[in-house]
Amino acid sequence: MKTIKKNLFLTGLILVAVLVFSSCGSSTTKEKPATSTEVAKVQYTCPMHAEVISDKPGDCPKCGMPLVEKK
Repeated sequence: MKTIKKNLFLTGLILVAVLVFSSCGSSTTKEKPATSTEVAKVQYTCPMHAEVISDKPGDCPKCGMPLVEKK
């Protein structure tokens, strides 16, 4: 009778260990969505000269107007 309880205990312990380790490998959490800065870089352009594109704000090299964010 003692060995049956011991075997039952060991079997239950192994079952719990298998369940714990198998659940560690799967991820049920959703990934964080990328922020707007990660999705697309902001670009700036001249309202008068659409061919002027810059990664940072400043003035248009052709006419001197301030660059605006490209949408």
